Amino acid sequence: MDLIAAARDFRARTTGPVILEIDLARGITVAPPDNPLAALKALNSATMGAVREGLRQGATDPRVKGLIVHVAPSGLGLADLQNLGDMIAEFGGHKPTTAWTQTFGEMGNALPLVALATRARTVWVQPSGLVFLGGLHLSITLLRGLFEKVGLTPEFGQRKEYKSAAEQYAGTEISEANREMMQRLADSVVEQCLAQIAAGRGLEVEAVRAAMDESPVTVERAVELGLVDKVGYRDQVYDDVYAALGLDRHALQFVHRYDAKVQRRELKRQLVDRHAPQVGIVTLRGPIVTGRGAPGGPGGQQAGGDAVADHLRAAARDDKVKAVVLRIDSPGGSAVASDTIWREVHRVRESGRPVVALMGNVAASGGYYAAMGADEIVAAPSTLTGSIGVLAGKVVTLGLLDKLALKHEGINSGPKADLFAADHHFTAEDWAVLDAWLDAIYEQFTAKAAADRKLSREDLEKVAKGRVWTGADALERGLVDHLGNLELAVQRACALAEVDRDQAVLRTVPAFGMLEQFIPADSTESSGRPQVSVADGPEALLPKAIRALGLGGEWAQISGPLALPWRFDLR
Repeated sequence: MDLIAAARDFRARTTGPVILEIDLARGITVAPPDNPLAALKALNSATMGAVREGLRQGATDPRVKGLIVHVAPSGLGLADLQNLGDMIAEFGGHKPTTAWTQTFGEMGNALPLVALATRARTVWVQPSGLVFLGGLHLSITLLRGLFEKVGLTPEFGQRKEYKSAAEQYAGTEISEANREMMQRLADSVVEQCLAQIAAGRGLEVEAVRAAMDESPVTVERAVELGLVDKVGYRDQVYDDVYAALGLDRHALQFVHRYDAKVQRRELKRQLVDRHAPQVGIVTLRGPIVTGRGAPGGPGGQQAGGDAVADHLRAAARDDKVKAVVLRIDSPGGSAVASDTIWREVHRVRESGRPVVALMGNVAASGGYYAAMGADEIVAAPSTLTGSIGVLAGKVVTLGLLDKLALKHEGINSGPKADLFAADHHFTAEDWAVLDAWLDAIYEQFTAKAAADRKLSREDLEKVAKGRVWTGADALERGLVDHLGNLELAVQRACALAEVDRDQAVLRTVPAFGMLEQFIPADSTESSGRPQVSVADGPEALLPKAIRALGLGGEWAQISGPLALPWRFDLR
């Protein structure tokens, strides 16, 4: 009898009505795992791509009756939360949606999570929970005092006043430019969240702001304020949904599990229609470095300029690829590597294929450099972008060596051998060299940005100077073209390529499995594959293979003149 019941349950799940479910407490992976260890860790979590496709297909699938979202801290950045909210709201235009949580903040701020939950039609909170619309807190810390205590001397140059990493290391006071930039970033994010909550709950923005001033509030008060619909525990939430839809727990299915079936049907369609137009998805993720970079592992992922350029060339060589979406989540880094990627973006466009850049949580400095050559740029409202500026310098360690009573002597061969050496202070001649280099990079960056974005140099300079903007503010200033997520980027790419979105197939470039990363390419023009190459010899292959398997390897420090001044996540 158990086998018969199991068979009936399986049939019900594959042919019967479905209630889709998203559980943020289990985590959502923004990028697909790129090594076996990461894949094992992700077995019980969804990818953002699977959630997106599941909701997109489910919105018009008559089997799918509704959606339940468990809202909880997930580690997602604010831009990712906004993109997920867009997906939920779009699905909610077709089917009932319910969001529930144990609490919106417990001894902490939950403004972004409330903004996400209110994209659903109905919102529940557990009786013991709270609703805390605290706002957003950012902090600025200058390290100069600590450096002086331990004998370190920071020596940095910057272009221009908003490129505040130099201030973080070498400044003795927080500048007005830095304070102005950080304040506007915080205000912009809060404005976005308040507007989303107001729209989702049918309230005036000022009413939501008043609720923020009153926060934290009990769930009963939150119901009175219109922020929440119902109060109850998980079982009460699910029973309410089941009763409303006339279904039971057997209909419940994770969106990414439902999407697996959708993807199998899509694969069959692709195999049948080998001539379907393709939109190539190229990813630029992590600090931008010269060379091939490093795959993801415990220490994170690097975006190698050579590797990303290879992938763009591979897309441009494929006749089936009609357009390219360049997904960027990077704080920048190497100016040279960023320029390498910028050139390949233009070459893809010269091949007749439009390129749409899609910005994630951050696409600033070198990340913006890589994006600005695209036909169009799509950003999330809270994406950190811009930072059109340059910085470079070093921390001199001579004082620390003296405090530690270490005897040290530098040996040079060549007139500029110690230019960036940590045991050498910049001389006046050194500063002249550094300043000329910073000026040249800033000139190149701003000139290309102005040309790509079709702005005058004067207008471009007003939004440059190293200043970081949110995506919403960047849109108003002409630095990006649209606010949205991957689906909008794909739609824009299809429109520019004159391709029917419903017929287009999304394809990751390069489309190689993990084992194929170890197969040597025939040439730099042959495949766009691997980050792990046997051409380096066995002594170099071993550490690369370890990183590719996800077993080790640290990010190099974010370095290069086109790096974001600091690293922080908006959550």
